[in-house]
Amino acid sequence: MHPFRLKQLTVLSYILIIILLAGCGAKKTLRGVFKQQTPYERYASSLKDANLHETALGSSWLQAGEKALQDSLHINLPFKEVGYFAADKPKAHSYRFTGKQGLKIVVNLETKPEDAARVYMDLYEVTAGATSSLNYLTYADTVSSSIEFEVEENQTYLLRIQPELLRSLQYTLTIKTQPTLAFPVPSKKNRGIDSFWGDPRDGGSRNHEGVDIFAPRGAPAIAAVDGIVTRVGTNRLGGNVVWLSDAKRRQNLYYAHLDKQLVTAGQRVQVGDTIGLIGNTGNARHTKPHLHFGIYRSGHGATNPAPYISMPRQTPPAITADLSRLGGWVRITPKMANVRLVPSTKSNVYMSLPQHTPLLVLGGTSSWYRVQLPDGTESYVATSIVESIAKPIRQQKLSAGTDLLADAVPLAAPQDSLTAGSNVAVLAIYNNYSLVRSHNGSTGWISSI
Repeated sequence: MHPFRLKQLTVLSYILIIILLAGCGAKKTLRGVFKQQTPYERYASSLKDANLHETALGSSWLQAGEKALQDSLHINLPFKEVGYFAADKPKAHSYRFTGKQGLKIVVNLETKPEDAARVYMDLYEVTAGATSSLNYLTYADTVSSSIEFEVEENQTYLLRIQPELLRSLQYTLTIKTQPTLAFPVPSKKNRGIDSFWGDPRDGGSRNHEGVDIFAPRGAPAIAAVDGIVTRVGTNRLGGNVVWLSDAKRRQNLYYAHLDKQLVTAGQRVQVGDTIGLIGNTGNARHTKPHLHFGIYRSGHGATNPAPYISMPRQTPPAITADLSRLGGWVRITPKMANVRLVPSTKSNVYMSLPQHTPLLVLGGTSSWYRVQLPDGTESYVATSIVESIAKPIRQQKLSAGTDLLADAVPLAAPQDSLTAGSNVAVLAIYNNYSLVRSHNGSTGWISSI
């Protein structure tokens, strides 16, 4: 970093600390009085109360948070990314992902160093329509650096993470899924399911409204939730059956073909308590012993129980991306290269970039980099099609004096002045600008026009 910018950043750091400490006992805003604010909102309010929103850094921090809500990249679960935030470049990262009904989403965030800064995580539900909108759900802010929530309907979600001002840190974000209910036959788990939702029954006259979990006769069928047994009885199709109320989720669990029922109506049970023993009563008398397990949701009727009980793949793909490049620049190596909004070759191509295009590395996930173009556009690029900028493309002798700019835009702040006749190493090319390294080691942009 240029010495002047480092000195400026240090001074701003002290100013910010003093203002925020002084503002801890300041008067509350009307919104703070009448509506409970999230940690992110409280921090944003503190910046405004201290008039820091009128400074370049404060304004950039607020704008970054808003931009992240509009330009989120898409990911598939499970997911793991190691990323970086630079102190002098206010930034927020965001991720869109799909949650499937019946699953629990578990988000964890770790930072290095652990006490580097407060990091705000905010989760939104994306509502579909002519114009999508965001509904706020919940938050975490380093003090509790994890979020857990159950998906009630197939839905798109947006997660935003952003550290407080003037803090550099590395983070590891992990998002996994878990079933919301315990598996009702503990001796079997996923491998015990051998007849699925929607399979034809009675010659195709009806469909299977549940899953069949095969196990030896007499194996225990357990309570998949804490709840109250509402009915214990017998019917033609299910034989010996038990109904268990799951009031928390406004649904009822149905256990059928039991050899024996070991609970009574009105009994309160906890997860793991034995409901009954596996059998083949009712219309299952000519099949091997198994449990028919169904879920009936209030207002929806029968629902596929598989996502509620099946354990999905828990391990995100291993990160093979070179994380030593976090916070640094790489460049495109082939003549043209595709970048995507989802880190997967199965996703649509977002744009194609020419050789030597520079990309700032913001994070790494599996064999992909989360990158940013000089214009602020973000995407994912395969690590195999980029290279370090350490080795110059060529050497260039300047025909005229010019400024070494901080960014590749006309009104960018000059970091240094380069004299006519001096040599620079050209590291990358973007539109009408070249990323160069001067003879004294300073890196910045010069106009190619």
